[in-house]
Amino acid sequence: MMTSYEKFKQKAGEEYIDHDRFLKVRSEVFSGLSARMEKNAYEDGGIGALSEKSIHAFLKRYIEPDTDYHEVALDGFFADICRDGQITEIQTKGLGRLRKKLSVFLNYYQVTIVYPMPVNKWIGRIEKGQMQPSDFRLSPVHMNLYSAFDEIYGIKMFLKHPNLRLHLYLMDMEEIKLYVPHGRRGRKKVRSGYERMDRIPLGIRQIAEFNCPNDYLRLVPADLEDTFTSVQMAESAGIGKNHASLVMNVLNETGVVRRIGKKGHAYLYEVSY
Repeated sequence: MMTSYEKFKQKAGEEYIDHDRFLKVRSEVFSGLSARMEKNAYEDGGIGALSEKSIHAFLKRYIEPDTDYHEVALDGFFADICRDGQITEIQTKGLGRLRKKLSVFLNYYQVTIVYPMPVNKWIGRIEKGQMQPSDFRLSPVHMNLYSAFDEIYGIKMFLKHPNLRLHLYLMDMEEIKLYVPHGRRGRKKVRSGYERMDRIPLGIRQIAEFNCPNDYLRLVPADLEDTFTSVQMAESAGIGKNHASLVMNVLNETGVVRRIGKKGHAYLYEVSY
């Protein structure tokens, strides 16, 4: 009998974009996964570093197959990809960490930031003495375009720059967690429990490209009134009120919307375009 995860993969495979090439690249990048798991992921920077490198390595190869254009030294930094004067930076978390790079790169190059986001995340645990997860469960957290704004906020000051592009990769993923016994790793004391070992992409559902400020208009629901508050934005977009305030703060920075006053204690907005 098929598990719920197996049924999901069978159905979802028909929904992914560019899936044949995706599978080919994934096979190439993750061919050494089993060997890495056998080493318990403690080498080369630890579990956190390994998980970031895996998804990062896949996207680098998927976006630019020619590795000659990977990790290019430029102006005191390394660009993940640089070809024909165009830079691609892949960041799995902490977009704000790119601010120093962007302050330099955007003066001379067109820069595309790629941010991968898990729409459906299946979590598998590797117990002590095992080499593979015994089963997978679906995480209750499902990210969408609005979810990215916690990260986009960290680079909002660059969003109007004519050389900046932001591409959001909405993907399904496996997340592998490894049982870690109580003990020490170097000077760090570690409690027993599960830590993320790796994330394996299953397929790409959508690539949302924001190549100019006007592209952010798609995130303003069409059914809003001519003037609206972040509370009304939250209701229309189906997101939390606090998160809607963050989204509106960023959209105001892009110039897509502007503040025109207040309604009670809330800012009142209108679309600028």
